[in-house]
Amino acid sequence: MTLPLSPFAIISPFPAPAFTTSNTNLSHSCHPFYHRFKPINASSQISLHSPLCSQSPSTSSSSSLPTKTGVIVIGAGLAGLAAATRLQADNIPFLLLEASDAVGGRVRSDLVDGFILDRGFQIFITAYPEAQKLLDYSPLNLQKFYAGAQVYYDGRFHIVADPIRHFSDALSSLANPIGTIADKLLIALTRIRVLTQPDDEILSAPEVSTIDFLRKIGFSDSILDRFFRPFFGGIFFDTELKTTSRLFDFIFKCLALGENTIPACGISAIPDQLAAKLPSNSVFFNSRASSISVIQADSDDFTVRLENGEEVKSELGVIVAVEEFEAVKILAGNLDTPVQEIIPIRSTVCLYFSADQDKVPVKDPVLFLNGSGKGVVNNMFFATNVAPSYGPPGKGLVSVSLIGSFDNVGEEELVEGVVKELSGWFGEGLVGSWKYLRMYRVGYAQPNQCPPTDLKKNPRVKSGLYICGDYVTSATFDGALVSGRRAAEALIRERTLSKV
Repeated sequence: MTLPLSPFAIISPFPAPAFTTSNTNLSHSCHPFYHRFKPINASSQISLHSPLCSQSPSTSSSSSLPTKTGVIVIGAGLAGLAAATRLQADNIPFLLLEASDAVGGRVRSDLVDGFILDRGFQIFITAYPEAQKLLDYSPLNLQKFYAGAQVYYDGRFHIVADPIRHFSDALSSLANPIGTIADKLLIALTRIRVLTQPDDEILSAPEVSTIDFLRKIGFSDSILDRFFRPFFGGIFFDTELKTTSRLFDFIFKCLALGENTIPACGISAIPDQLAAKLPSNSVFFNSRASSISVIQADSDDFTVRLENGEEVKSELGVIVAVEEFEAVKILAGNLDTPVQEIIPIRSTVCLYFSADQDKVPVKDPVLFLNGSGKGVVNNMFFATNVAPSYGPPGKGLVSVSLIGSFDNVGEEELVEGVVKELSGWFGEGLVGSWKYLRMYRVGYAQPNQCPPTDLKKNPRVKSGLYICGDYVTSATFDGALVSGRRAAEALIRERTLSKV
């Protein structure tokens, strides 16, 4: 998912002025039981879904699965949850079938040794328009990042700061090597341009790759290589910046309008909030769908078959809300034209380390970017500087992100390489004291959205059958939410017309 901070930056050398943050020390309010009970295997994976979050939905296992319902939604990621929410708003009966043990899809968190670990580095932008309509931000207790970044280049750090939010930091950064003064003027003009464009216009505008778009605007190689590649490359999981310029403009606009945050109880708090509002016993876990078939040749009613052999009939339709490659398998036989998935898909690796507080080199809630063009680290941050609740009292949590799958590199070798690289950033004595916690290899982090794209795809496969997911719209939290709503609305419209 996205990795946002404000991009309207002017830049200055490290050490930077002390950043301020209003984050409260939440300690372990998200999982208070941890102090009372330590599992026998404290490093084993514990989902934050049910035992730790008060908003967990009422759920059932596939053993009590009904044989018939109104609408079947396959997949309880953000898109599936948004579709179910829209169906609920019209009092349409549905079942939400999830293959795993919790809601969220790729938006999940785990508890490991008292630390909250998001499954891959994910940051929530508060200006996402669909999210503003669908989510209640207050209970999420969103913790803010500093509106800027520290860029590692030429053996030292240089600060990137949003002049609107941190004017003095930005003013003091004009002469540093992360771009020219002209670059910083172009960033300001880009900000003005996107803020004057409606979202629909942005998402359907003429497109090129982001790198070609930025070069056409006139940005220098210094800011492209030292800031845009690690920053937007981290957002798109694409350091070559081949992703469509439409998505660049949309993210740029959201960053201009919103704050960059993480929920105090982990990124999984977002899907948990959506699921908690659904009817009791409407979500079924460990219920992997394997196929969809039409009940009768001239009927719009479908049967969904699970891997365990169980079947559920839908009387109103089916919404397939899984990743594109899974959707193609489930929809086999229902597609008039085979879906050609764009490759390569976007992958990432996220590593977590714990540290004693005195071994955390900064106290600021800031993102660090690798602008050197060397090494495997793309970005990293100290999660407990942003949200103290991500770690036990007295401990810091280090999150490090790489772009790509690194399939041919073993875990131990990758950890050693990251530690060696970060030792060059912060010092061997400090980094060497960190304790490795866990690695997440996210093979499918995002769909590939290189031009040509259609970010407003029709969710209708055929009468009674619909798709949703970030591959149908934009590869963002917001895109997933939008696609789910649109799929449900397409079903509702078609069923209403068929009755007429």
